[in-house]
Amino acid sequence: MNGSFASRLTRQPLPFDREAEADCAATFADMAPELRGLLSATAACSPYLRALMLAEADWLRKALSQPPETVCAQVLAGLEAVSVEALPDALRAAKRRFALITALADLGGVWALMQVTGALTDLADRAVDLALRRLVAEEIRRGKLPGAVAEDAETAGGMTCLAMGKMGARELNYSSDIDLICLFDQDRFGADWHEARTSFIRVTRRMAAMLSDITPQGYVFRTDLRLRPDAGVTPVCLSMAAAEAYYEAQGRTWERAAYIKARPCGGDLAAGARFLHSLTPFVWRKHLDFVAIQDAHDMRLRIREHRGLNGALVVEGHDMKLGQGGIREIEFFTQTRQLIAGGRDPSLRDRSTLGALQALVAKDWLPQVVAGELSELYIAHREVEHRLQMVGDAQTHKMPVTAEAVARIAAFCGQSDQAFRRDLLDRLSRTDQLTEGFFAPSEAATPAPELSEHARAIVKGWQAYPALRSDRAQAMFQRLRPALLARLMAAGNPDEALLALDGFLAGLPAGVQIFALFEANPSLIDLIVDIAATSPALALYLSRNAAVLDAVIGGAFFSAWPNKAALRADLARKLAEAADYERQLDAARRWMKEWHFRIGVHHLRGLIDGFEAGKQYADLAEAVISALWPVVLADFASRHGPAPGRGAICLGMGSLGAGRLNAGSDLDMIVIYDAAGVEGSTGPRPLATRPYYARLTQAFVTALSAQTAQGRLYEVDVRLRPSGRKGPVATSLESFTSYQLTEAWTWEHLALTRARVLAGEPELADAVETFRRHVIAVKGQGQAVRGDVAQMRARLSEAKPQAGAWDAKFGAGRLMDIELFAQTLALLVASPARGVQAQIAAGANAGKLSHSDQTVLLDAYRLCWQMQSASKLLGDRVADPAALGLGAQRFLLGAAGGGDAQELTALLNTRTALAAAVIVAHLEA
Repeated sequence: MNGSFASRLTRQPLPFDREAEADCAATFADMAPELRGLLSATAACSPYLRALMLAEADWLRKALSQPPETVCAQVLAGLEAVSVEALPDALRAAKRRFALITALADLGGVWALMQVTGALTDLADRAVDLALRRLVAEEIRRGKLPGAVAEDAETAGGMTCLAMGKMGARELNYSSDIDLICLFDQDRFGADWHEARTSFIRVTRRMAAMLSDITPQGYVFRTDLRLRPDAGVTPVCLSMAAAEAYYEAQGRTWERAAYIKARPCGGDLAAGARFLHSLTPFVWRKHLDFVAIQDAHDMRLRIREHRGLNGALVVEGHDMKLGQGGIREIEFFTQTRQLIAGGRDPSLRDRSTLGALQALVAKDWLPQVVAGELSELYIAHREVEHRLQMVGDAQTHKMPVTAEAVARIAAFCGQSDQAFRRDLLDRLSRTDQLTEGFFAPSEAATPAPELSEHARAIVKGWQAYPALRSDRAQAMFQRLRPALLARLMAAGNPDEALLALDGFLAGLPAGVQIFALFEANPSLIDLIVDIAATSPALALYLSRNAAVLDAVIGGAFFSAWPNKAALRADLARKLAEAADYERQLDAARRWMKEWHFRIGVHHLRGLIDGFEAGKQYADLAEAVISALWPVVLADFASRHGPAPGRGAICLGMGSLGAGRLNAGSDLDMIVIYDAAGVEGSTGPRPLATRPYYARLTQAFVTALSAQTAQGRLYEVDVRLRPSGRKGPVATSLESFTSYQLTEAWTWEHLALTRARVLAGEPELADAVETFRRHVIAVKGQGQAVRGDVAQMRARLSEAKPQAGAWDAKFGAGRLMDIELFAQTLALLVASPARGVQAQIAAGANAGKLSHSDQTVLLDAYRLCWQMQSASKLLGDRVADPAALGLGAQRFLLGAAGGGDAQELTALLNTRTALAAAVIVAHLEA
């Protein structure tokens, strides 16, 4: 920043010790009045800074003639050429000058808080890095580091220091100690890593002494190495492999929170970054982690009890860091929310408190007004903390215990004693108000409702479920249960909803995470009750995939549906982040289930209708197929070589090809390849072309349908390929074209009217689509088509009879009948259209169908699709309205347009009868 120090002054302390003020003013009488005023007022409040001013008077006069940024850069630059022998004294001199210039920049308002803490952190970083590299160089010179040469000193021979806590966040306070974890890369030393460890332990001890020993020149930074894994029994420098193994097996929530701020600060920075990357799964959980709230709350209480900080809120003796409404409250509040959601959203992983608060605002985890207020409180608290430490260079966070000493701090902050006390207590109280409600789980405020004997028996049985096996889960659920039961009893059919909720709880493998989620987000209880009261099938799905609730809280769950390209790009990014093939398959399953659940909830709550839901389910399936196909292909090619010839495409058939699925749809697919004369692959384990594509197809089907730890994606059906089960699972382009032109039945040509390429080589995809259109144009001619369809319709009627009054799929004039006729029209008029409505419109436009017949068919189709789409969400078997619960009936009636059960039955019968008559008339024409 431009401008001299004096020109940027905006404030200064009030003088406390008048004698010290006058003495300092006389010493610096030659300086400009505004600078002399700042220096004398500072000396009047801080004996420590007064002593530094006198000791560094000549240097200070020159320093204050320049911007403070320039002064700090000069001090740091002067350290680079210092020898290891001279380094301890040089670092202490630098520390004195940094302490002086940063204090004056802080007190004069020249720098904002984060500039002050950033400058102090810059010095700490340089001190750690120089000490580490110089001391490792000594070890190398003495031949103590196996295999190392002089040049290795620049990267400290593979040793790194991680800055933790405030240093990692670049938030060092004025008289801060520094928390370091020292590690080394054991892979650089092979079998000699034990010898290397001995050398690095020696370096770590010498570095800590160099920085923290008090000499006649003072000290640099008090250094704390106790944040390392299992500090009571482990050496001061660990191998990265040992540290990673510890966190994977034993890491605790407080250690996860600590690593939010971790940053390589000295030595081999690249190795430090690689280690932190390896800890990503430990620090940042894949799912929303609301249990962290309880863990942080418990930690806060333990700290308060241990330090006796649970008393009344008073100024004297109050701990600005750990006490009620203090700095740690804001830090815990922020870090806990980061832990909750940072695993899903890397943008929330900001190391700094102020930066993290704004990141949480950007992703709607925190209102701007709350983040803004907490930021202001944090800055004010930290400035008071700095004044406490500036008085005597003491690592203290406590307000003085005497009225006179409090008055000194008030003057140091530029306030009268009365105003300072009032404002401080107001800020502490406000911080407590903003943070306490988030941390402390409240006892249930909702009274437990009266339950019937039957309901009490069901509720009593919950204690035996796996979700409630731990004491912690039971304690959480005890607080949740009254609100949960009260909402259930308010449902349209409480007994029905209770049974569905019982099924949900019974299916949960564990409860702590989801109960913590409900406790932190009460609106989710309403969603669960809504689902349980309407769709037991969706409630059961949810119990088996409870992690999908993360999306409700952690993302734009109720925002507009993205397009297919955006979905595919999002999944592709998730797959690219996964470490290996198995993790990619799991990542795809987690991602798909969240979106699938989102569609179901939107449909259930009336935000979208059955047609929009059908499109979204199809978009989702296409995104999964198109993003997963190259992943499977790459994994397969790594073993058997690149795909021979022109490659392959995945052809979606049936409803998948037509772009309209429901909640329970499986996927009909055909894989077509073109060998282009190439006989086999070239790779570590080469395969002939035909088995190559057969096994690639099997690998892709497995990737979609195999049951992993995260479940399966879809059921997959490849029986629509030429020759069905008897033919090869992958079909060559030559065989496919020959079969369609010479052997395929009319039903196979009908199926081709809905086919659509979803993934694979673009050139081959164009060729298949061109051929599809050619077949439709050629095979739709002649009278045989109508006769074949009529026979097929009769066989379907016999094999798939109508199952009940509300069966929207099977039966004359119902969904399958209309879809078959629509395909027939597309074939007859050689239309490339795939969707039912587009195919019927194509028939009408070509004169094969009157406008009134088109309206009859579309009216029946729309009603049947809405009912079928709703029924699949409710659990498939809903053909008998008497078997449905009240909630399910209401949902299905609403999806169909309202009215009661009798009216819907009559409407369905009327529309399907009219549609059947149109179909029969045209097939017999």
